[in-house]
Amino acid sequence: MSTIAYLGPAGTFSEVAAYSAGIEEVVPVPCVTIAEVFEAVERGKADLGVVPIENSIEGSVAATLDALVFESSLEIQRELVLDIRFALVGAPGATLADITEVAAHPQASGQCRRWLERNLPGRPVTAANSNAESVRLAASTPGVAGLGPALAADIYGAEVIEHDVQDYAGNQTRFVVIGRGIQPRTGSDKTSLALFMKQDKPGALLMILSEFAYGDINLTKIQSRPTKRQLGDYMFFVDLEGHVDDSHVRLALDCLRLKLREVKVLGSYPVAR
Repeated sequence: MSTIAYLGPAGTFSEVAAYSAGIEEVVPVPCVTIAEVFEAVERGKADLGVVPIENSIEGSVAATLDALVFESSLEIQRELVLDIRFALVGAPGATLADITEVAAHPQASGQCRRWLERNLPGRPVTAANSNAESVRLAASTPGVAGLGPALAADIYGAEVIEHDVQDYAGNQTRFVVIGRGIQPRTGSDKTSLALFMKQDKPGALLMILSEFAYGDINLTKIQSRPTKRQLGDYMFFVDLEGHVDDSHVRLALDCLRLKLREVKVLGSYPVAR
């Protein structure tokens, strides 16, 4: 039995991901924010946490990246990929014509932006802490619509006004399970890194990429993020194919450690199937 913190309340895609983590007995621990998920695991209130890290429409989830890189010593234990289908929900009996406002998590409204502009033009969109919170608010507030999984509508007594309002049919979100320690090598692994340069200079990114190229290492993602030190100071978040215990990955990281200010391993874990 494992306690798993997730971005709650009940009925979020994060809760679905928590139950999809391959753990037989799950005791869910809903949290209000992504930062609280990390804090729950850091302080021992939960064994593991589940947080969204990347969406196929909106890209990376900044709060998760920043927590992994700057605010936490936890590592990624595994990744999960879920198909994401949003429903527009409202109070019982509500129709599209009744909606005067949309309450949605910023990631949700971003993934449904074109649909909202086309079908609810001029309606203000306000931020909610989670998809489930937006559904719960819509269920009890006439004129307000929420965006979330249809499951949440059943939980909170809302009514689905429109199904599948995401802008793209192939909408998927990648979640990561966070905990302590590096997972054993499986032969089908991914490693996430945070790379910090000693100084910004011409060719710095080329130098980083060259080390991976020499090791015949495939990068599945590279993204710059502010270091939060000063304007214009950036680090790189990298996902690569392979495990830190693979000889070619280990050699590349050892070479980078000689050239960079810091190489932080955020996790080596099985690739989602």
